[in-house]
Amino acid sequence: MNRRRPLKRTVGAGAAVTFLFTAVTSCGSGETDKAPSITAPEVFYLRPVGDKSGPQGKDPFHFSVDDGKVHVGGRGPVDHTLTVDVLPGAESAVVLRKGGNCTGSSTHMTCAVRSEYDSRSDGGVSLVAAKGSKPGDAGEVRYTYADRSGKTVTARTRAVVGEPVVEVLTDRSRTGVRPGVELSEPIVVRNTGEVPVRGLVLQVGLEQLEFGERYANCRYPGFYKGHIAVCEFPDLRIAPGQTVTVRPALRLRTPKARLYASFNSEARALDMGPEYGGVMAGGDHGDGPALRPEATADRKGTYAKGGGWTNVVLDTHADYSVSAVNLYGDPGTERTFKLTVRNNGPADAGATEQLVFSPPLGMEMVKQPTREYDEDAYEPYCENGAFTYTCDIKALEPGKTQTFTFTMRLGEPGEGTLTLQDKKPAQDWYVGDRDPDPGNDKAVIAVHPDR
Repeated sequence: MNRRRPLKRTVGAGAAVTFLFTAVTSCGSGETDKAPSITAPEVFYLRPVGDKSGPQGKDPFHFSVDDGKVHVGGRGPVDHTLTVDVLPGAESAVVLRKGGNCTGSSTHMTCAVRSEYDSRSDGGVSLVAAKGSKPGDAGEVRYTYADRSGKTVTARTRAVVGEPVVEVLTDRSRTGVRPGVELSEPIVVRNTGEVPVRGLVLQVGLEQLEFGERYANCRYPGFYKGHIAVCEFPDLRIAPGQTVTVRPALRLRTPKARLYASFNSEARALDMGPEYGGVMAGGDHGDGPALRPEATADRKGTYAKGGGWTNVVLDTHADYSVSAVNLYGDPGTERTFKLTVRNNGPADAGATEQLVFSPPLGMEMVKQPTREYDEDAYEPYCENGAFTYTCDIKALEPGKTQTFTFTMRLGEPGEGTLTLQDKKPAQDWYVGDRDPDPGNDKAVIAVHPDR
């Protein structure tokens, strides 16, 4: 969707449109000059005048130029010329908005630019809907870039008033799901925009889940170990107000030893181009059946612009326990000791727990656990308040432990406490670790006279 191909346009608002001409020679600096180019969207959708709604995560309009030459020490002087024109007949649909080092009118702008220029970072001309335009109106804008020798290169963008707005049916959470079973997830999308969706790209990302089947018209980028699927439907058209269901429903296999999992379903119009950063590239296609989008009646539920995450809470638990600690010595003696937390399973609940350490009265801190927050810069790992230390516990697989090493100066004989607690819930679907044995969530740290 975002590949640059010499002498060819690539469909998509964020896709590169690169026009090349004569190759140039090496400048002797170890790098090689390239042909000048303009990179611009082939199609760009404009919000109607006065309307600030629209799709989520849309890549704002921008284009760039490059004279292809190697410039030692920077991007060269401001001695290149860029001209942007609204072509005849398009004035009722699109006009130019001035920015950066540009002069001219709403239909013709001339900009003095460097050898490398990007309208988003350098400031420059942008496209907006013309007053009085209505959804579906369209027209072409032409860019002409001249280098110091007078050679020019051109590109065009088709500007369309109105936008396709893709919404995805998204459950915020799913609870009571048995570990190790397959979920059946239909993908339902609708167009709430002003103009048709022309081609659809669907991206599904998994956390702690696996695809039960890999579909023939989806790519599975290898770097993500099969946890992302990218499916494109270039011939699909979704009219404004129309709903489409992708069949068959996705089969997602739940883990056997996890308490939480999630998946993300994102969809957008293919000719809108990628959102910031684009969709994942590469990957082999699956060997299963092809997914088929079908027009269906609107389905009730919560729809999210562009898609969203569904959190899966599995019907299992994690039994965390903390071990008692006994210290021996006279007052003033330094002792180094470990506080040990264990996950007895059967599931990994993620980083849901904290250890609260309240030392016996009279103990003095000498050394506590730290973490590196910058290169060779450290801070205490545990939060300290009113002589109580609260330590986050990382995600522990069943049977695994985490230890916290302290060095303290002993006081008189006495007892303190070690207590496990759930972190404060950040979301309403959060259930902590569902620990079935709260009795082993507490232990004593005791100071005894020297033996």
